[in-house]
Amino acid sequence: MDLFRVTKPGLFTTVQDLGRYGFQKFGVPFSGVMDKYAFAYANLLVGNQKNDSCLEITLLGPELEVLNKAQIAVAGADFSLSLNGNFVPTGQTINVEKGDAFAFIGSPRSGCRAYLAVRGGIDVPLVLGSRSTYVRGCFGGYAGRRLRAGDLIRAFAPEQFLKNKRIIPPELISRYEQEFTVHVILGPQEDMFTTEGIETFLSTTYTVTTESDRMGYRLDGASIERKSMAELVTDSLMQGSVQVPGNGKPLVLMADAQTSGGYPKIATVTTPGVSRLAQARPNDKVHFTKISLIQAHAQYIEFYRVLTQFGIKASS
Repeated sequence: MDLFRVTKPGLFTTVQDLGRYGFQKFGVPFSGVMDKYAFAYANLLVGNQKNDSCLEITLLGPELEVLNKAQIAVAGADFSLSLNGNFVPTGQTINVEKGDAFAFIGSPRSGCRAYLAVRGGIDVPLVLGSRSTYVRGCFGGYAGRRLRAGDLIRAFAPEQFLKNKRIIPPELISRYEQEFTVHVILGPQEDMFTTEGIETFLSTTYTVTTESDRMGYRLDGASIERKSMAELVTDSLMQGSVQVPGNGKPLVLMADAQTSGGYPKIATVTTPGVSRLAQARPNDKVHFTKISLIQAHAQYIEFYRVLTQFGIKASS
């Protein structure tokens, strides 16, 4: 069913799910949501399955005309929301009716990305097993691109609506400061860097630059010293890989990262760290902290335990 007509598209609004896996050997990126934690919350608030597609909203949100009755929810960056000119809170189920006007007001007070989930999920074709948009490749999502004014957004019709709205307890709502501490595991090419270079990487406060996007976060700060300027012929890449180009400034690869490249990788950001970093805005600060592989595994297990056991409350 047609659910929204896009009145204003926002800065960069796309359809995303958890991404497409199994095609990296063909050069196809994972894509998918940048912040898995906020995405899972939004879907849980409307009773969706964990991989139901949603709208990912970056820095400036859309304005939408509601075309049919629906239940929606917004989680992630701290936006102000308006329904027919009246404030509505994020972090809970919102009932909307045909003819309503729903809007994101201004820029988020904190964070960078929010997720708008619709009960039933956004209805776009599956491409290589995913509904995620890969804008650089012009496929997936809504016609392989960000939303534009006039687009009609469809949703799968749910069998029934939730009888009671769901609410995230305040203590579980993520807070985003302007400084992010990110856990990393050194490697796989840390041997290509001097001891001083590794110390620089772990002790410097880096700044997120305006060149950052869904492909990667370019950081500014002290240059990381390498033993030589030799590059790899090529090597596999993944979300969270921290490459160091010739200028010595780290580059953290994100959801739309290429699948291979020749810059040496000094470290890999943990899975929870990638989701957290997805909320960093230009000029925010980033610190890297080394942890062990055992600690990283423990974080990973806890991250997914929390995603499957959210303390969502039902309210009449």
